[in-house]
Amino acid sequence: MATDRSLDVLRVIVQDYVASREPVGSKSIVERHAFGVSAATIRNDMALLEEEELITAPHTSSGRIPTDKGYRVFVDQLADLRPLTTAQRQAIETFLGHASDLDEVLTRTVRLLSQLTHQVALVQYPSLGRSRIRHIELVPLSTLRLMIVLITDTGRVEQRHIDVEAPLDEAFLGEVRAKLNGMLGGLGMADAAVALQGIVDSFQPVRRAFVAEIVESLGEQVAATRGEKLLMAGAANLALTAEDFGGSIYPVLEAIEEQVTLLRLFAEMEPDQHGLATRIGIENAAFGLGETSVLASGYTSTGGEFARVGVLGPTRMDYPNNMAAVRAVARYLSRLLGEE
Repeated sequence: MATDRSLDVLRVIVQDYVASREPVGSKSIVERHAFGVSAATIRNDMALLEEEELITAPHTSSGRIPTDKGYRVFVDQLADLRPLTTAQRQAIETFLGHASDLDEVLTRTVRLLSQLTHQVALVQYPSLGRSRIRHIELVPLSTLRLMIVLITDTGRVEQRHIDVEAPLDEAFLGEVRAKLNGMLGGLGMADAAVALQGIVDSFQPVRRAFVAEIVESLGEQVAATRGEKLLMAGAANLALTAEDFGGSIYPVLEAIEEQVTLLRLFAEMEPDQHGLATRIGIENAAFGLGETSVLASGYTSTGGEFARVGVLGPTRMDYPNNMAAVRAVARYLSRLLGEE
């Protein structure tokens, strides 16, 4: 069974290997860290860690590197997360605070998180099962082009453009806008989808073809809003860490393109005492991501809907920094969206 000192040895092996990508030997541990014991004693600790399958030798007569199990023990032993620097905190508040709507907030979130962690950043749109329609706007872009805007009470904005055959009639657009908001305003997405089916027949036959185009577009917007959606940024970071994958990174790239897969993985992740959830290496094998780690934390939107934000990268990653960044961004997202 691993002792307290051997767990400290595991911690420095993880830290040194993450920093250098080189196997870590007992001599370098004694030279770089103040354990106050001999290299022989450190070798005994390393032998114990190897028996516990927490470290392994990638080559004969080499130093040791952490296993997936070793990373798991390291993460579980983290008592405190490394605080973000003042500059990092200011970057989060400044960059995200300038966003104008939910779509821009989440787009900025993944861009910022990928920069802070140098990993692939992921953010899940809030679950919209209880989301309701706040407002529908019809905006003429030209005499023959119309923009249809659907806004939910969670801040989600869906836009579609349609081209019409006859010049737009501002007065009639106002009538359609009023009827749509009167019939759909405040409805949940499932109820709105049903209500849309009866709107066309409430207009005069001569107007129904035009109204049908608007209703069809709105139906697509409602469907898009009801569906689960994931944003991603920083996939190029995987190329920078290609050496950390045993084979090609293409299977990983293919796996992360499958939003359904990632959403399923997010759904299975259970948070720890820090509100963070981690899946390391082999724990992700069923999702085709057996050489990656995924870190995630939850945030809540304006309507109290829950979603997750996180990062994905190789198992050799800076867990304390990345976990702190994910948690900080998730907390700021909840605060920012809660103020809207």
